[in-house]
Amino acid sequence: MIAIIDYNAGNLTSVARALSHIGYESVITHDINELLHAERIIFPGVGAAGSAMDSLRRQGLDTVILDAFQSGKPILGICLGTQIIMNYSEENHTPCLGIVEGITRAFQSGLASDDGTILKIPHMGWNQVELLRPHPVLSEVCTTDEFYFVHGYYPDPKNPDHILGLTNYGVTFASIVGYRNIIATQFHLEKSGRPGLKILENFCKWQPC
Repeated sequence: MIAIIDYNAGNLTSVARALSHIGYESVITHDINELLHAERIIFPGVGAAGSAMDSLRRQGLDTVILDAFQSGKPILGICLGTQIIMNYSEENHTPCLGIVEGITRAFQSGLASDDGTILKIPHMGWNQVELLRPHPVLSEVCTTDEFYFVHGYYPDPKNPDHILGLTNYGVTFASIVGYRNIIATQFHLEKSGRPGLKILENFCKWQPC
């Protein structure tokens, strides 16, 4: 069973519907026992880092995620679930999970596109991802594919080897992060059409070394 972590964040049911569409059962849960016995964990969400981390700690889910990572269980982060695997988020000045060493940074005002147009923050809409290295979860994904983003913050891993994909929105940022048995996307897989569903499907089959 695939467990989707319920930590009072938005967009969880959209991920469950996407999994059902590609033929995989899932459960949205904050039950620690269910999470411990799940074959793999998805950690999606929209919202603020501060309230998300408060909810995780209050329910003991931060420890569950860390234990799952240490056990080698496949974990997928999406959007907010990508940002709070870093050490710290500039949003709400929040200490986070620290699975991947790095900081989640805010987009600065005044960012401009190549033609000088001032870009809106948060970043909302479709954008391409430059894939830096192969990964089983990214199989059959092309750099011409576009993915759907909604975010005002982005992950900035300290180790460049943990960056699997880059996107430019006035600044070049890590849009796919991978380390051992965790992979995380800043874009919304469940809203990204065929390429997003392909990544979800690949994750459901992934057996990390």
